[in-house]
Amino acid sequence: MKESQHADVCERTERKDERVRLKNTKTGQIGLTFGCTTEGGTIQVELEDGTLDTWTPSECEEA
Repeated sequence: MKESQHADVCERTERKDERVRLKNTKTGQIGLTFGCTTEGGTIQVELEDGTLDTWTPSECEEA
């Protein structure tokens, strides 16, 4: 995911309370965003099985 896409996903998640559907390109997992960490540049996601995970923008894309 490019930096501009990352900023858009975080804007939608943090400001508009939208849960964006992302796919992890390394694992194939699908998750819904619930937060972003600007300091670490990560995206917090809830996976389909309900577990929580943190992904970097380089390992995910909008699904």
